[in-house]
Amino acid sequence: MKDVMGIINLMENEGFLKELSYYRPVAAVPTGGRYRIIDFVLSNMVNSGIRNVGIITPQKYRSLLDHMGRGKEWDLDRKRDGLFFLPPAQIHYPMGIYRWDLRHFCSHLDYIDFSRQKYVIISGSNMICNLDYKAAFRFHQETKADMTILYKVSTGRENLAHCTVIETEDDGRVVDMAMNPVDRKAGKVFMEMAIMEKSLLVDLINGCASRGDCDFVKDGLIKNLHKLKIYGYRHQGYLAYIDSIQSYYQHNMDLLTPEIGQELFFKHGVIYTKVADGAPTRYKETAKTQNALVANECVIEGTVENSILFRGVKIHKGACVRNSVIMESCVVEEDALLENVISEKQVVVTRGKHLKGEKHYPLVIRKRTVI
Repeated sequence: MKDVMGIINLMENEGFLKELSYYRPVAAVPTGGRYRIIDFVLSNMVNSGIRNVGIITPQKYRSLLDHMGRGKEWDLDRKRDGLFFLPPAQIHYPMGIYRWDLRHFCSHLDYIDFSRQKYVIISGSNMICNLDYKAAFRFHQETKADMTILYKVSTGRENLAHCTVIETEDDGRVVDMAMNPVDRKAGKVFMEMAIMEKSLLVDLINGCASRGDCDFVKDGLIKNLHKLKIYGYRHQGYLAYIDSIQSYYQHNMDLLTPEIGQELFFKHGVIYTKVADGAPTRYKETAKTQNALVANECVIEGTVENSILFRGVKIHKGACVRNSVIMESCVVEEDALLENVISEKQVVVTRGKHLKGEKHYPLVIRKRTVI
């Protein structure tokens, strides 16, 4: 897929993740013990042979730059093509800064125009999966579609309140799209991924800009649904749509299922991330662990069950962590209990404290909190 470039559009609603996105964009939220959400879509592109990737960044992107650097871990530290950060357009209107994504596409048309690839894959970051774009690209060429969008059939477990759902004919052609649907428990979920010729993308951006339109999905896709030949390509594997604290928590709990973890991290290629060298985790004599993902540099003296621990977490003697996600450099002191908890970085839970959320409403602890 050397003739395909990738654009990752991070202009997503950050409010859904509340405390987790106070200091970072959704794409930079840690997940799975040592990864960030953006690692999945970026690794999918690299594993599919894409070597030119542009990232349209939101306002607060310092943590994203720190994580990704020059793209070395993804083999994008290159003299030709490589990884490009496309900062947000500061377009001022009487009501403040204009943030919808088409304006940001428009402000980076020079990057799109001068890229040497013929095709482009556009993707958001909050759809976590492991897929092969080569298969979807072959489908796009075989159907001779103007555009191919990727979708996943809902299992009924997801809340589709913030999704876009589509309807297709028997041959796969998309005949309808609806944002924030009324029926929130079933449908074909648009994965916010689209394949098209670069020239079509430029025409859509210019056409929308000339009419004052501002949203790529609503104005670029839905309004042109009957003018363009748009087909849907079905993704058959695992998909996590991160649009709330509950969905983030559920996705991390899903990783404790071996079949899901194996598929997500290895099925169509390895998921890459920033490498941080450190000592192995130390399990002391009193440590008890069951069904847990534990990163390096941790020290465990207490009990860890059905949980994910990031780097450098310390669980003291007599402490118990159950059904929880504990991020980097947290400390759980003696005889403390955490259950159904998402703990941000550098949190200290002092001796004897009991913190318990609900399975469908986990307790979230803000960064650097001491309890």
